[in-house]
Amino acid sequence: QVQLVESGGGLVQAGGSLRLSCVASGPIFSINYMGWYRQAPGKQRELVAGITSGGSTSYADSVKGRFTISKDNAKNTVYLQMNSLKPEDTAVYYCNLEAYYSYWGRGTQVTVSS
Repeated sequence: QVQLVESGGGLVQAGGSLRLSCVASGPIFSINYMGWYRQAPGKQRELVAGITSGGSTSYADSVKGRFTISKDNAKNTVYLQMNSLKPEDTAVYYCNLEAYYSYWGRGTQVTVSS
């Protein structure tokens, strides 16, 4: 069974930084895509950043220039470096893995205080 475990969330002041990690374990044979989504209270889940198996990245306009997604294939791990955090970045951040099926982590809370 494939499992995704996120870590690195927490409480940070505006302007600060956090680094999220997502480790994938289990019978993963071929990862096509990994991404980070977030969901704030009362809002829909939205894509924050994604990275393909070839290393191509994409970002939501709201985080471009502030967030960086990266991965370590040997460790089946994807990272999200978040800099210059804003209160509007407050949300639960979820890791997503696209292989033959789609898998989700349970999320990690990020709270940015003003």
